[in-house]
Amino acid sequence: MMVVGIVAVCVVLAVLAFLVPRLSRHPERGTQRTLGAGSRAGGKAPGILGRIFSKPFRSSSKAVGHSGSAGRRARGRMPF
Repeated sequence: MMVVGIVAVCVVLAVLAFLVPRLSRHPERGTQRTLGAGSRAGGKAPGILGRIFSKPFRSSSKAVGHSGSAGRRARGRMPF
């Protein structure tokens, strides 16, 4: 279920970044802040469990950043 939610957020951010690049930064940072909080909470588990629990949040945050930058980069390449 979480995977579907992250994919949906990435698609929305990519479209938003393509249509209005400046206004897409705030939702992107808010999403990354929320995922960072989940990563920090998961990282408090002891030992290797901390890394295992925080990894999905770290990779999701990275995906959100990549989708936003890809939308802005595609917008910058458009001829208009």
